[in-house]
Amino acid sequence: MNKKLRNEVEESFKKHFREKPLMIFSPGRINLIGEHVDYSEGFVLPAAINKGIAVAMVKSSSKNSKVYALNKDELLDFNLDGIKKLPNGGWRNYILGVVAEIQKKGLTVGNFNAVFGGNIPEGAGMSSSAALENAFVFGLNKLFNLGLSKSEMILISQQAEHHFTGVKCGIMDQYASMFGVKDSVLLLDCRTLESTTYKIDFKNYKLLLINTNVKHNLAESAYNDRRAVCENVAAVLKIKTLRDASKEMLDGIKDELSEEDYQKALYVIEENERVKKFSQAIVENNLNTLGDLLYKSHEGLRKQYQVSCSELDFLVDKAKENNDVLGARMMGGGFGGCTLNLVKKDGAEDFIKEINKSYLQEYDRACSVYNVKLASGTRILK
Repeated sequence: MNKKLRNEVEESFKKHFREKPLMIFSPGRINLIGEHVDYSEGFVLPAAINKGIAVAMVKSSSKNSKVYALNKDELLDFNLDGIKKLPNGGWRNYILGVVAEIQKKGLTVGNFNAVFGGNIPEGAGMSSSAALENAFVFGLNKLFNLGLSKSEMILISQQAEHHFTGVKCGIMDQYASMFGVKDSVLLLDCRTLESTTYKIDFKNYKLLLINTNVKHNLAESAYNDRRAVCENVAAVLKIKTLRDASKEMLDGIKDELSEEDYQKALYVIEENERVKKFSQAIVENNLNTLGDLLYKSHEGLRKQYQVSCSELDFLVDKAKENNDVLGARMMGGGFGGCTLNLVKKDGAEDFIKEINKSYLQEYDRACSVYNVKLASGTRILK
């Protein structure tokens, strides 16, 4: 948690509302491996990180609720009755969605005032939306004594995203942001919502995220298209989701599928296996295997699931050429955003210089590099 961020949000709140607020921090997340399998109820390995969203909030006696977005210098002023999503509402719809989903459970939220700010880079695939949703549901739960469990809160966050932004996201982002454990990853079963915590020691390596600083227009429609493919193949197999499929089962219906749909389904089956192997490699402290699995995951996302883009592939190919990098892959929805890199600490500086220079030459734009640490989940700030 960044003290500077907390102070900025708290100061802004006092300026706007002249009260001492309840302070909440909700982290962004990375996913080490297990991309695009959460909506098939598969296995993922996410972790909360030390970047996120800080919210200051307090009950209000006025007729409306007010939420100020510090980074955007924008105000949402709304009535709690008959909440509807706003056309082109952006960040506002996440908050409206959370309040509406709480109300759907028959719980009463009173009026409130809030200020939020964040240090998650936009479009970097670290799930600022899940952090924002979780921060508000967590804060409102505390403020109005709603009695929600963390598991209930993340489902409210997920439903807010489904109904108010139109993205049919899985549960991984909200889960990792809410339940994260410092210096650890969570092996999450997206069907049962049960997780196993693995403390991870990267030894003389560290995680670097490299942002392509591009977001291709395909991202949202492609996400929903891929989800539809997974659901259709599962229906042909007469199973609930691809989580229950094996390669042998898939090969049995290969003639009924297009080659593209076969490859996408095969990717999901293979990625679930990679997640399990990755977990085992953590236990065995085998960093080389972790790196190898990252590269294999990227190949699957690039060639089979087809959610990568030239910028992401360029960064991963450059990482492969560097002996100080153990592994790399695209992270998140795809078509832009970040690559995740496991890099030797004493070689990181040279790697960053080299990647910055070659990316600028290739695309005539800069990439951005972030150091991230694995951190605790959504919490009240004392």
